[in-house]
Amino acid sequence: MTANVIGIAIIDILLFTFLVITAIAIVRVRNLFAVAMLAGVFSLLSAGLFVTLDAMDVAFTEAAVGAGISTVLMLGTLALTVREEKPPSHSVFLPLLVCLVTGAALIYGTLDMPPFGAADNPIQTHVAPEYLQRTPEEIGIPNVVAAVLASYRGFDTMGEVFVVFAALVGVLLLLGASHPKRDDDVADREKE
Repeated sequence: MTANVIGIAIIDILLFTFLVITAIAIVRVRNLFAVAMLAGVFSLLSAGLFVTLDAMDVAFTEAAVGAGISTVLMLGTLALTVREEKPPSHSVFLPLLVCLVTGAALIYGTLDMPPFGAADNPIQTHVAPEYLQRTPEEIGIPNVVAAVLASYRGFDTMGEVFVVFAALVGVLLLLGASHPKRDDDVADREKE
């Protein structure tokens, strides 16, 4: 192994460690402001991990949506609610059981998948070679991932942007609708 591969492996291990520590802190903390901030930190750590995996587009999206927009929306929501989480009135065993069963089902669902990164995987033998071969000729963009997102999946990407925008508008409308009218506005209307 080269020093570069070892360095990247160490960075990946550190990022995963920080992700686990942050996730545990999110579960343990009762202050909702701290939870919102820790969720933003979790998204930034995830974006850093995506950068080490050479997935710059996913890293950018995670940083913008996960750490940026989501954190702002959570803080806006916190302005209208209480700062501390109420203690649970039920046992923690039922949610733990649901998580364990869901996790077991997800792991069971991956048991028959081909090995990760194997050269004979269907994605490596059918889809990827077509994109790698046709992209420079059809699109003229050297970055295949950007070409796939912007051209081949352009409508899907545009749809994702519209969904995020619609969610933002919806939250802003909900936040604006819950504010009572100020006394100044009522006094100005009475003068008219």
